[in-house]
Amino acid sequence: MKESVRRITLIRPNMGDFRASDAMTPLSLGVLSAWTPKDIEISLYDERLEALPESDSPDLVALTVETFTARRAYQIADQYRKRGVPVVLGGYHPTFLPHEAGQHSDAVVTGDAEGVWETVLSDARAGQLQPLYRGTGERPLADYAIDRGIFAGKRYNPIQLIQATRGCRFSCDFCSIRAFYPGTVRRRELSGLVEEIESLNRRQLFFFVDDNLYADREHLLALLAAIRPLGMRWACQVSIDVARDETLLEKMAEAGCLLALIGFESMNAQNLRQMGKAWNRASGGYLEVVERFHKLGIAVYGTFVFGYDEDTTETIRACLDFALAARLELANFNPLTPTPGSRLYERLRTEGRLLFSEWWLDPAYRYGDPIFIPRKMTPESFAEEAFRLKEAFYTWPSMVRRFLGSAAGLDLYQAALVALGNVISRREVFRKQRRSLGA
Repeated sequence: MKESVRRITLIRPNMGDFRASDAMTPLSLGVLSAWTPKDIEISLYDERLEALPESDSPDLVALTVETFTARRAYQIADQYRKRGVPVVLGGYHPTFLPHEAGQHSDAVVTGDAEGVWETVLSDARAGQLQPLYRGTGERPLADYAIDRGIFAGKRYNPIQLIQATRGCRFSCDFCSIRAFYPGTVRRRELSGLVEEIESLNRRQLFFFVDDNLYADREHLLALLAAIRPLGMRWACQVSIDVARDETLLEKMAEAGCLLALIGFESMNAQNLRQMGKAWNRASGGYLEVVERFHKLGIAVYGTFVFGYDEDTTETIRACLDFALAARLELANFNPLTPTPGSRLYERLRTEGRLLFSEWWLDPAYRYGDPIFIPRKMTPESFAEEAFRLKEAFYTWPSMVRRFLGSAAGLDLYQAALVALGNVISRREVFRKQRRSLGA
């Protein structure tokens, strides 16, 4: 263990050693940089944009790890450790599987890094790095800080990522957010958020990375009132129940919302109940919901998930039919992916339905492969059907028809964003399909 830390490398691994065209700034690494003492030199490498240097030998390296990037992250970590560089792993995946991550690192950080990262660096400087540091999902966000300087010079998509809240008020079966943030939704001080936005390039699109921007009505109204004078244009992830409140929708549009990402998930009521999203239907019919957004000039990015117990070829194709009928500007059709930390993963494991118990490490797994045995379809037909929907939605004729027929009345700026989003989505659909994880 090196007994001084003067230089740190921060790494955002990709699924494998290849580049992507949809990379956005990794805010978690910007947070680490902000909480790092100024006398430490920081280098950032994002494998989605650039190959990693083969001879990099800092005093410490830290990687943020998701389940899809775990195998690649472990390969990178092992290479650094062979060179005598201590490794710290953090993020969603190490939080849920710290023992697994600990086999490839000198220290694992679970939960949020704020309040913990400072201790990690202090211990590393003293040559006393501990194997496990437990962050929490309960620390107030009053001192939220991020260093965006480390992103300079890298070819990220020209979108400004910002965060107003952490956590989600819902607990969906397939999602691990509530396991990572077990407490209530935490909110940033709006004054600090406004100050951050004012420091950024407001000619670019802003995207709220909050898991659900609709934390509660009062907070959302206050947020919209605070950002409306800024003249920013933005997108967000928001739960479908916001569509029940005409006032909220109108104020979102007035404050500059151009696009909302909504998890429709399924057209089947029994599937929605099983995934814990029966409330999706309380906002009215899906077509009516989309029309409310479009009426106010807000484009809709719809997401769907397949593989729950009532899914058949017909229920899956019904999602595509809806997406086209509703003239969704963008959509994502996801085969159900059981990840550690979710109730879904534990249930499928207990039922003996997993085809890969640790699919994120299995060299036989390819992106898009079925991971479990569905109730009413074969695994192979399930995977084929899910990919077929992506192909169909992102054919060139479909993209042109949806672009020209958008019901949101897109202005020139929105139109350019939607067109570019479709092209990038089409490219990444085919780039990732059937890729192995890791190098």
